Amino acid sequence: MSAHCQLTGRRPGFGNAISHSHRRTPCRFDPNVQRKRYWLPSEGRHVRLVLSAKGIKTVDTIGIEAAVARIRARGEKV
Repeated sequence: MSAHCQLTGRRPGFGNAISHSHRRTPCRFDPNVQRKRYWLPSEGRHVRLVLSAKGIKTVDTIGIEAAVARIRARGEKV
């Protein structure tokens, strides 16, 4: 599963993990993405979305219809 949010567009960040002795190791920081299934009443079907934790909270706030509209406006398939 690709570690990016369909709604907010969050992607992995890259940097260095720094140990106690200050040695640097290349590191990838993935966002907290989850697969969530929502009922889409306008289309009469379920949609499965890959959302970050913040994306899930956004869907709770604006509703699934508006969230799907934003995802489609970004050019992603739902």
